[in-house]
Amino acid sequence: MASPEPRKRRGPIAARLLALDAWIDSSLYEIGFKARQFWESATIFSRRFRVNGWRRGIIEVLSEGFTLGAGGIVVMLALAIPAFQDTAGDWRAQGDFAVTFLDRYGNEIGQRGIIQRDSVPVDEMPDHVIKAVLATEDRRFFDHYGIDVLGLSRAIFENVRANSVVQGGSSITQQLAKNLFLTNERTLERKIKEAFLSLWLEANLSKKEILQLYLDRAYMGGGTFGIEAAADFYFGKSVKDLNLAEAAMLAGLFKAPTKYAPHINLPAARARANVVLSNLVDSGFMTEGQVLQARLHPADVVDRGEQKSPDYYLDWAFDEVKKIAKPGQHSLVAHTTFDANIQKAAEESVEFHLRQFGKEYNVTEGAVVVIETNGAVRAIVGGRDYGASQFNRATKALRQTGSSFKPYVYATAMEHGFTPNSIISGGPISWGSWSPHNYSGGSAGNVTLIMAMAKSINTVPVRLAKDHLGIGPIKAMAEAMGVESPLEAHKTMVLGTSGMTVMDQATGYSVFADNGFVGFRHGISQLVTRTGEVVYDFAKDAPPPHRVLSEQALKSMNTMLAAVPVMGTARRAQLPNIVVAGKTGTTQSYRDAWFVGFTGNYTAAVWMGNDDFTPTKNMTGGSLPAMVWQRLMVYAHQNIDLKPIPGIDKPFVDEEIAAKAEEAQKKSDAQAVADAAAERPPVLSSRTTQTLRDMTNLFQSAPVLNTPQPPETLSAL
Repeated sequence: MASPEPRKRRGPIAARLLALDAWIDSSLYEIGFKARQFWESATIFSRRFRVNGWRRGIIEVLSEGFTLGAGGIVVMLALAIPAFQDTAGDWRAQGDFAVTFLDRYGNEIGQRGIIQRDSVPVDEMPDHVIKAVLATEDRRFFDHYGIDVLGLSRAIFENVRANSVVQGGSSITQQLAKNLFLTNERTLERKIKEAFLSLWLEANLSKKEILQLYLDRAYMGGGTFGIEAAADFYFGKSVKDLNLAEAAMLAGLFKAPTKYAPHINLPAARARANVVLSNLVDSGFMTEGQVLQARLHPADVVDRGEQKSPDYYLDWAFDEVKKIAKPGQHSLVAHTTFDANIQKAAEESVEFHLRQFGKEYNVTEGAVVVIETNGAVRAIVGGRDYGASQFNRATKALRQTGSSFKPYVYATAMEHGFTPNSIISGGPISWGSWSPHNYSGGSAGNVTLIMAMAKSINTVPVRLAKDHLGIGPIKAMAEAMGVESPLEAHKTMVLGTSGMTVMDQATGYSVFADNGFVGFRHGISQLVTRTGEVVYDFAKDAPPPHRVLSEQALKSMNTMLAAVPVMGTARRAQLPNIVVAGKTGTTQSYRDAWFVGFTGNYTAAVWMGNDDFTPTKNMTGGSLPAMVWQRLMVYAHQNIDLKPIPGIDKPFVDEEIAAKAEEAQKKSDAQAVADAAAERPPVLSSRTTQTLRDMTNLFQSAPVLNTPQPPETLSAL
């Protein structure tokens, strides 16, 4: 038997690989074994804590609470992240402009810039000034960390007990966060951001710095920002020299500066100051004896007259100055296009109708922009009360426009060869999964475009966009007409689902009043230095206007828009003997209501709704907004030379316009009857029809019965 061959010896590399493989196998086995041991031990351990009965219910509730709490924290962080992005900028800076504003007649109407930069360190302010502010606004300011939980709970309890808002729960830090980074819109998202930003401010600033910023940035009425500027405006002195009565009056302004502004309503300001003095005593900061002298001798103010500061207009005009001023130009005088009389009429109309009908329609806010035909912005109402909310709803709020967007669709159609008498089906339509309905819910049949505009039929502009125009040209037309708000190129845009500002709406519609041109709108007519050097002149330096609507399209559009107040949805906007053109708009759930209209002299856009986006009570654009517009325009057209609307020969309402409107109404009604007859199915047989005809003939040929008259009737004869 042959001896076996000797086995070949493995090399060192192979040996190492085998060793590595063995180590991996053994390690994996050990890890698996240890993991099974751990899981078994954990299972045995957890079984010792298994509970039953009512204890299990508590554990389950706590478990679900922790889960929901973790989810809520994630959601809140997601909402707060956009707010924190604002803190990355130079939020301490207030700008280096100092601008004095004059109205169209050369009268000073306010200042912006330098009036905000005057500052006195907190350490140099009198002790009673600081105490008056803290006692009224945030008594526990030095004890909480941005959010006063105890103060908030107390405020909620008092408000529930009084069944109204009698106390505010926001701390000074929260109010500062809102002033620096946020708006006054009453939404849950804004409150969450405010809470996170308050904590951020507390983490990054000392209490003294927070208080300093609050006193320097708060609006104090009369167009002033900051307590130092307010002290100079109301009392003609520095905050360092204020006595207790004056300090109490200023501390009372933080809550509602326009309501308690002493140059407007001195009795209300003194009553509010007395409340502040009581707060000083209740908080323990002072005794009744220390405040008695201030109660007996309330503060007197410098006579500034009763002219209200047009703060919403000034804020917008200040932004316009920043856009057009050249580098190195800081101290300027701005000649604006502001008209105090029209501004007052606009404010009065909004306030009058909200007071009269606000509860009925469940509406709390309104905004207005008035532009003269030459493009001059004459008035801006950004809300009811600038002291309560400096958020400008006329220039910054993006609200859905509803049917008031339709003129941009029809203008595009006019440029594509359609006319007011073009007939389009107003019947049901579906665009993918979207099936819009008319306001009345029914089908309109075949209608002319002028009737579709007047009656605000939804399906017609949708059919125009879907079958003839496309979304792109409509979006381009709106932007060409001066709309700066971001428009979503979505099919629902044709019914006004994109948000737009009131200023944009007034600008877009002013193209119809400005003979088809865009580029006239302006609020600053001239900028000059303190030495009188002209550094900007709108007439010379602004880009020249350009045409966006052809003459034929303009005439067609104005003919259609002039029919809306005559036979359409805006009858309440009619002016006595003056031709009016415009369009109403109402959004889903009645959240927003619009009327944007114009004459040959002015264009005005009116929006009404609620800051928290809650629905109104069936308020349409043809109701309250049209009424606000009408009351304002009646005043604006007094004692002026009336101009005709381009494409309409006369500025006055005459029989010709009324006849054309009536004729169009009759044609539309006749067409609707014809369409209905064509679609009506037969329901009677020929035999039944003949029987009914025979019965009719019998009734017609029957003799008249002689009814005997009563005796009293005969005697009377």
